[in-house]
Amino acid sequence: MGERQRDVFIRVNGEEVRERIEARQTLVDFLRDHLGLTGTHIGCEQGVCGACTVLVDGEVVRGCLVLAVQCDGAAVQTIEGISDSGLITDLQEAFHKRNALQCGFCTPGMLIGAQDLLSRGSVPSREAIR
Repeated sequence: MGERQRDVFIRVNGEEVRERIEARQTLVDFLRDHLGLTGTHIGCEQGVCGACTVLVDGEVVRGCLVLAVQCDGAAVQTIEGISDSGLITDLQEAFHKRNALQCGFCTPGMLIGAQDLLSRGSVPSREAIR
């Protein structure tokens, strides 16, 4: 049988993290349980709801479908890192202004997804969301 624990090096929100973790631990559980980054939520655990959305090397992924060991050597950005940078302040304001927050559970994932769409040019401009 293979190793149950693995050493990983992941850059999370710009900070280097070296941990020994269970090989079967999901990325979302690693972020929440090991690093205390609770802005990434656990919802359906099937990759459908998007509450666990994060960026891995600039790509949108569902943290519940990715093992943390798969991110060894990668850069992970969570809602905490993106919002602290000020990059999505206008998106946060637009969500608030349009009452798009509802209960707020899936809002971090939706903000990350919206930012990704805007950065890829999939939406004409930031003005389109206001």
